[in-house]
Amino acid sequence: MSVVALAGVWVLGALGLHRLGRGIWTYGDCVYHTAITIFTVGYGELPHTDQVHGARAFTTVLIVLGVAAVAYVQANVTALLVEGALGDAFRRNRMQKDIDKLRGHIVVAGCGSTGRYVVEELHATRRPFVVVDRGEERLREVANEVCGGEMRFVVGDATHDVALLAAGIDRASGVVAALTDDADNLYVTLSARALNANARIVTKAVSTEAEPKMRRAGASAVVSPNTIGGKRMASELVRPEVVEFLDQMQRADHSLRLEDIPIPESSSLVGKQLRDAAFRPRTKALVIATRDKDGTFHYNPGPETRIRAGLTLIVLGEHTDLETVRTIVHDM
Repeated sequence: MSVVALAGVWVLGALGLHRLGRGIWTYGDCVYHTAITIFTVGYGELPHTDQVHGARAFTTVLIVLGVAAVAYVQANVTALLVEGALGDAFRRNRMQKDIDKLRGHIVVAGCGSTGRYVVEELHATRRPFVVVDRGEERLREVANEVCGGEMRFVVGDATHDVALLAAGIDRASGVVAALTDDADNLYVTLSARALNANARIVTKAVSTEAEPKMRRAGASAVVSPNTIGGKRMASELVRPEVVEFLDQMQRADHSLRLEDIPIPESSSLVGKQLRDAAFRPRTKALVIATRDKDGTFHYNPGPETRIRAGLTLIVLGEHTDLETVRTIVHDM
């Protein structure tokens, strides 16, 4: 639009001068004079300008319109630069600074059909995370549709250490390898374990043959979409109401979640019975199971269950109630 306005002033100025001069000046002279007038170069007037009635007045108007048109073009170009390449560079720099401040977050490698749902769940449960993917357009689409436009991400290849380090993998508490190809997920697992020995790494495996390789590479857990899909299809047949309950619970707009809450040695609950934890008077959360250090689960623990350091509580409740339980557990 701004370029059209500038071109319009240029053409009208040239035609106006030619008409005023009644053939004294050629079209080329008029176009040239209009150009140096609009862009305020001002090498001099056309010959015999003083003899043409209204030529100088017309040139004065042309100067004003030309300056306005040029300023309009400059404003639009500046806006494009600021909102475009410069704006993107500024936003990326600001986002990277935000990522550099994170500690104990989760790095999600891949934002495709699987990674998108990982992002949805992490966002719903308010867990800090950073997504790494080569497709900037896909990242922005997920950010807008899932996270309301607010999502930390790194545009890059997750199989490259530089992209993982930019996402703060060395400070992360967890990593999700959700790329399309098993070989890429294996590579991410190897790199993540080398860069962060303590992180929990959950890796996607398309083929069942890849699962043991993922574990040897350092994966803490391996998830097979094919296995989960098959079990889900069977469950839809034999226990549809249970599946519906779990689906409702996992919806992004639903606040009910299952969480595992480990008991640290510093917790004031160590040595007390479950009835003394005061979860029920302060929340609606339910402790539906506990897990010992050796991995043994105990379902529906009684109120006399002794709380020990290293014990993990499996708790069902809403976000606010789960946060209250965490506060009680970590109260020193």
